[in-house]
Amino acid sequence: MSQPPRPWIIAETNWKQVKAERYEVAVLPWGATEAHNWHLPYATDSLQNEAICAEAGRLAWEAGARAAILPNIPFGVQTGQLDIPFCINMNPSTQAAVLEDVIISLEGVGVPKLVVFNGHGGNDFRQILRELQARHPRVFLSLVNWFQIPGAGDIFTILGDHADERETSLMLHLHPTLVLSKENWGPGTENPWKLKAMRERWAWAQRAWTQATNDTGVGDPQHSTAEKGRLYFELLAGKFAAHLVELAAADTGALYDPTPV
Repeated sequence: MSQPPRPWIIAETNWKQVKAERYEVAVLPWGATEAHNWHLPYATDSLQNEAICAEAGRLAWEAGARAAILPNIPFGVQTGQLDIPFCINMNPSTQAAVLEDVIISLEGVGVPKLVVFNGHGGNDFRQILRELQARHPRVFLSLVNWFQIPGAGDIFTILGDHADERETSLMLHLHPTLVLSKENWGPGTENPWKLKAMRERWAWAQRAWTQATNDTGVGDPQHSTAEKGRLYFELLAGKFAAHLVELAAADTGALYDPTPV
């Protein structure tokens, strides 16, 4: 039997519910469509986003915060992966245009806060949000990269940054039937830059993914388990929910504690 509409999931809810609520913060999950090692589905970033945001929305709603989880955007910046089939690229300039349209839609009906919930390392919304915040001061704009939420080091053995132990464990917990059996997992070995400054990470350039990786993964998933994924999912959703509760109640005109002089 299907579950009833969840009022914090905008795609599921209805005009009758929405008209009766005053939503304090909207969340826009933004993922990607890309290869994830040999064994994880192309929708990994989006599937994780949807699950984490749905659970965080539930926890925040039950705590009294009126958070609205918008549908996930499934395309991210893939300019380093254009030679891999079906890595669907959305340029940063396109993301800026899409995001501004979303902001205008929220601004017009009085939703005062928006969080971009990013699940893809190739997306970098900070400069986009700087520009759009200046144009839309009535909506407080912020960003959460879920892979930067602290606590992963307490759960996992080997931390990488793509299709690694974290993501494989999450998918084993959330969508185990979409994960290939363990004999299909690549080691996720990254090929280091020849340029010293790049290796030391004080210089940066976009990685050419088929040269920098061997199986499109970065980070060995060998120690992944569904139980680790459950623990990590609960950590991520709990921390994000607590942030939503705090943000929903916050006065965006007074977000800083003055330092005594």
